[in-house]
Amino acid sequence: MLNLETQLTLDKDLWLSPNLADRFTESDLGAIGNWVYEGFTRDQQSRQAWMTRTQKAMDLAMQVSQAKNFPWPNCSNVAFPLVTIGALQFHSRAYPATTQVPSLVRYRVIGDDASGEETKRAERISKHMSYQLLEEDVAWEEQHDRALLIIPIVGCVFKKSYYSAERKCNISELVLAQDLVMDYYARSVETCQRKTHIIPLFRNEMYSNMVSGIFLDLREEAWYQQSARPLRDAATHRVDVRVGQAAPQADEAAPFTTLEQHCWMDADGDGYAEPYAITIELSSRKVLRIVARFDEEKAVRRTPSGEVHSIEPTEYFTKYDFIHSPDGGIYGIGFGNLLGPLNESTNSLINQLIDAGTMSTAAGGFLGRGAKMRGGVYTFSPLEWKRVDSTGDDLRKSIFPLPVREPSNVLFQLLSLLIDYTNRIAGTTDTMVGENPGQNTPAATTQTMVEQGQKIYSAIFKRVWRSMKEEFRKLYKLNSVFLPISQAFGEEGLKALRSDYLGATERLVPAVDPHVVSDQQRLQKALALKQAAATTPGYNLEAVERNYLSAMQIDGVEALYPGPGKVPPLPNPKVMIEQAKLQIKEKDLKLKEMMFMAELMEERRLNGAKIVELEAKAMLHAAEAQGVDSGHKIAAFEAALGALKHHDDALNKRIELMMKSMEKENDGQTPNSPGMGGMAGAPSNQSAAPMGAGPGLGV
Repeated sequence: MLNLETQLTLDKDLWLSPNLADRFTESDLGAIGNWVYEGFTRDQQSRQAWMTRTQKAMDLAMQVSQAKNFPWPNCSNVAFPLVTIGALQFHSRAYPATTQVPSLVRYRVIGDDASGEETKRAERISKHMSYQLLEEDVAWEEQHDRALLIIPIVGCVFKKSYYSAERKCNISELVLAQDLVMDYYARSVETCQRKTHIIPLFRNEMYSNMVSGIFLDLREEAWYQQSARPLRDAATHRVDVRVGQAAPQADEAAPFTTLEQHCWMDADGDGYAEPYAITIELSSRKVLRIVARFDEEKAVRRTPSGEVHSIEPTEYFTKYDFIHSPDGGIYGIGFGNLLGPLNESTNSLINQLIDAGTMSTAAGGFLGRGAKMRGGVYTFSPLEWKRVDSTGDDLRKSIFPLPVREPSNVLFQLLSLLIDYTNRIAGTTDTMVGENPGQNTPAATTQTMVEQGQKIYSAIFKRVWRSMKEEFRKLYKLNSVFLPISQAFGEEGLKALRSDYLGATERLVPAVDPHVVSDQQRLQKALALKQAAATTPGYNLEAVERNYLSAMQIDGVEALYPGPGKVPPLPNPKVMIEQAKLQIKEKDLKLKEMMFMAELMEERRLNGAKIVELEAKAMLHAAEAQGVDSGHKIAAFEAALGALKHHDDALNKRIELMMKSMEKENDGQTPNSPGMGGMAGAPSNQSAAPMGAGPGLGV
């Protein structure tokens, strides 16, 4: 029992204080430091067997092998990747299924929402929290990726959600199971009375925390003046062996090991322990920080007489389980535990087969006394012969090869049996890893096989989704406390309001789909929903279409499909048909006008040619004029020329009228082409000499 000299008072100043350690005496701080360390040690001992199993599982997953001396030094030591294959197969399905960018967080409304306000609030919260995890907390996606790879090996990981005053945003930090020490038989993370987070901090981080007041200023202490001594135990030694590195030495670059223990301590002396987070330095057991784990007055419940009867603590950790431990332990189990014995047996069988093959290929034997040859090792090259002092018959009688059999068929069959059942447990059968089950296998049969094979992942996915919902709830609560009243984020015009997070929490819950374990299943469900919406009234067609586009992983859905309310309605089909008919008639009319214009131009050209011809003939007769007959012919030529010119003038006027009419129709449209402009040019006969200009025609 921890007995303290200092008694704190539960008030607003206590739960808002960044560090309560300066309120305790030196003796109290020493007692608290020892109390935290002893609790940490007891919890470490309670989970020692789990730590041993976990280290073996990690060795199998990373295919770590150590030198063997049996049956001979440096014999075969193959590590078959059964656990590795199972972990990679789970990760390849879980990561894309649980991390859907950009709609990572989705909230839905519980109950009726006639006004639609709750639905709009859910949409704003979904967009904002997705932006927080993917953009503000830049390490979240990478750490979630790591978590989904570690879960199938170790069995569980943890996420620590808190508000970072330094980065001014929410943080969900990955915490490995070996770094969160709890009593092995605790019922749950939330009800565990003592949780210790092992946090390495470099000297600069310790210095910054001490200067800023987050930690007590202990820079003059001897443990701080000396080089840090890293945590050394059996677990860290196994890690060093696994990664092939030497143990870190105590120097100025080594990190200090701090223990952040979330525990219950009676600091006010009323007999009821309150939730606190106490941070100590491991080697010196010095208390660095004490903060309350209840940040709202409503978390403290009192009796009518004013006595505290319960406090709801603020929970930071969210557990991600692979499979719950059958023995009731707080830590889950993964493929490393489930497949460990099978994997070790498989390794033994493979190494036995390889060693048997080695002995069969390069076995030695016995030499009798009758073989007269020099001692030592004999090596042979192709076409090489060795000289000995014995006859061939003596050699044949004196050399006896060691009787070694070929690798056993039974061992090979047993190996196949173990690998087959290992694949059944891990869900990594041939069909599940993408191999063709057979050329004549029907598609429906293959699809059914894949669906049944994914059942093992469906249950695990539900646990992952459940943990993600709990993580999102913690982030939701942090936003209700630390988010500014209004904050712009993401695309232009988007704003996050704290009032959205202060609304009724029971009306909104994170929405997930734990039944979808592949992109193909998601697309099939979206397509089936779209087909049902097309034949059955009552569906929200816009939401159905957006869900279908999202399942197809189409980028820029908002731009491609803004919705029926933001697109102008299509015109009436009958009106469109009539307009098309009118356009065809107008085109036909214009075509006829163009053809008629071409005919007039051609007629004018021919008429001009006739005028030139008559003028030439008239000039010729005028030059040869003799007598009255010549004068009559010239008069006839002039009459004919006059008629042709009159006809040419009439053609010019008609052409000019048609050109003006066409210019009015094309007013405001594309200007006439150069060919059309040429049609309005001067008549072709204007270049001919006028009557009376020729010599001798003035008579």
